[in-house]
Amino acid sequence: MMFAALSASFLARTAPLTRLFRGILVFLLMIGLLMILFGSPAQAEDYTKRDLQGMNFAGQDLTGSKFLKANLRQSDLSHVKAAGVNLFGANLSKANLQGADLRSATLDMANLQGADLREAQLQDSMMWLARVDGIQIEGADFTNALIRQDALSILCERATGVNPVTGRATRDTLECE
Repeated sequence: MMFAALSASFLARTAPLTRLFRGILVFLLMIGLLMILFGSPAQAEDYTKRDLQGMNFAGQDLTGSKFLKANLRQSDLSHVKAAGVNLFGANLSKANLQGADLRSATLDMANLQGADLREAQLQDSMMWLARVDGIQIEGADFTNALIRQDALSILCERATGVNPVTGRATRDTLECE
């Protein structure tokens, strides 16, 4: 009899906790279901050495992705979010990178010949051995980008416009004379 009374008393005190745990469990299950139905945030991809010639990545979030030595010739990367992306040795010749966010990107040894970088953000990017012949850079922001002197001379010849996001003149960001 005393055992039954203690059991009833214990159950009466733990019932609210049980309901709370059930509520939390249902909430977590609903969150998981919503993530499955509507998708989770984009995952960074590794496109190292892939042939992506002519691909359309326009407007995508490529943050954290790797494109080491990838062939992106004539690809559309306009308005991508690609801050910190590794494009070391990538072929970006004739690629559309207009309005791309390439802040802190690695473009060292990349082939940018004939690429469209108008209004792109390239602050703090690494472009030391990038090939830049025929590049379009109107309104691009190169603040603190690492660029070798011969490439800088080519870029300064073409530097015009103001970046619509940062409000900086392209010539000023390249420190052209």
